[in-house]
Amino acid sequence: MRRNPGTTLLILGLSVAAVSAQSPSADDRATLLRGIEAKREKYASVAKEIWGYAEVGFQEQKSSALLQRELRAAGFTVKAGVADMPTAFVATFGSGKPVIGIVGEFDALPGLSQEAQTPNHHAIEDNTPGHGCGHNLLGTGSLAAAIAVKEWLAAGHAGTLRYFGTPAEEGGSGKVYMIRDGLFTDVDAVVAWHPGDRNDASPATNLAVINAKFRFHGIAAHAAAAPQRGRSALDAVEAMDYMVNMMREHVPQETRIHYIITRGGAAPNIVPDFAESYYYARHPDMRVLDGIWDRIVNAAKGAALGTGTTMDFEIDGAAFNVLPNETLGKVMYDNLERVGGFTYTPEEIKFASELRKTLTDPPDVQIGSQEQVQPMRIGTVGGASTDLADVSWNVPTVQVVTATFVPGVPAHSWQATACAGGTIGAKGMMVAAKTMALTTMDLFTDPSHIQKAKAEFDQKRGPGYVYKTKLADRKPPLDYRK
Repeated sequence: MRRNPGTTLLILGLSVAAVSAQSPSADDRATLLRGIEAKREKYASVAKEIWGYAEVGFQEQKSSALLQRELRAAGFTVKAGVADMPTAFVATFGSGKPVIGIVGEFDALPGLSQEAQTPNHHAIEDNTPGHGCGHNLLGTGSLAAAIAVKEWLAAGHAGTLRYFGTPAEEGGSGKVYMIRDGLFTDVDAVVAWHPGDRNDASPATNLAVINAKFRFHGIAAHAAAAPQRGRSALDAVEAMDYMVNMMREHVPQETRIHYIITRGGAAPNIVPDFAESYYYARHPDMRVLDGIWDRIVNAAKGAALGTGTTMDFEIDGAAFNVLPNETLGKVMYDNLERVGGFTYTPEEIKFASELRKTLTDPPDVQIGSQEQVQPMRIGTVGGASTDLADVSWNVPTVQVVTATFVPGVPAHSWQATACAGGTIGAKGMMVAAKTMALTTMDLFTDPSHIQKAKAEFDQKRGPGYVYKTKLADRKPPLDYRK
């Protein structure tokens, strides 16, 4: 039977209006916020414990187990070891539609060990991991939001809440394997956050990324007595690096390419028969990045050919650029404004002032900015990458950034580790937890948010869009940090 379009719109409008009348009241919001605030010290303790574990990607056994215990204790059903990743898990509460996901991360970065809230560079232990991206706060802030929303659902509200415990965000692409395993298939919207140096809910995009290890195989020989018999794998690595560095003049200016040499040989007097380099390439558009990546691979092939070695490579991470959703961004922004920022104590001001003196460039934002919410901007492009982007191409996704780092401090630095383990990090985490909880509650109570978000999502992806990842059918690289 054909319906009159006007009648359909009228029915839909009445339905939305009827449910919108059930949107969270001021009392609902206040109760939710009080519940999170009452557990402030508890969540600060959990975040500090994970900060102390400082476990790198796919090795976050203690961190993952701690978050799982907290969720089970709060009444969630937890399924661990999902998508062939021992530290990945999904915690669920409730039933029926809508299904709203909250994302948590908990991996640390190699080599960023640093004492907490200390303004001078002082590693707890040299060359060991540290939470220089604040994922100890990320996983815990998401935990706080999920538990608060669960308590609200338990009071008589419909819907399903899922906490996705996602490992190895830093180059391991843990979320991609969870997507591939169908864990996000029935989710209506995803709510996320990330530590930063300011409070911002702008629906921004970022850089797509592909990363891989290039391995060259040569022939060992005495470097002095019989060098003609050797074929140096290290020569191949250096030849590849040289060619890729020459490429930088001939790629789009938004491109980022960075690498390290992870294996360079055993001793100078032995021609290296094995060498390895680890590459990341980034660009705001995955379609453009694919072409750049093909050129990098060709440079590796040419290096092997020119040095008489052989080459193989393994892509161990790939993530799209974020697909921003302005509909959900507006909901998140309104809630961030409700929550607002926070102030520093005199001791925190002293720490922040001293820490900023260690930065190489003058900070572009002042101490005190953590008290404010940045104006909402459309169309901004961040310089980092995240596997949350792949989620955003499969489910309408929204993310807020809050001021867990001293204003001006960049992520992936010892300064960020110092902040993530201290009181400033914990304060910023609470802003995120409250903002996420309020946003999630809004999505449960007003279906028009999800309807509009999905319409925008479908329009931006375009007709017939099919998500494909460069990781294809490979297994998660559980040893990529070893």
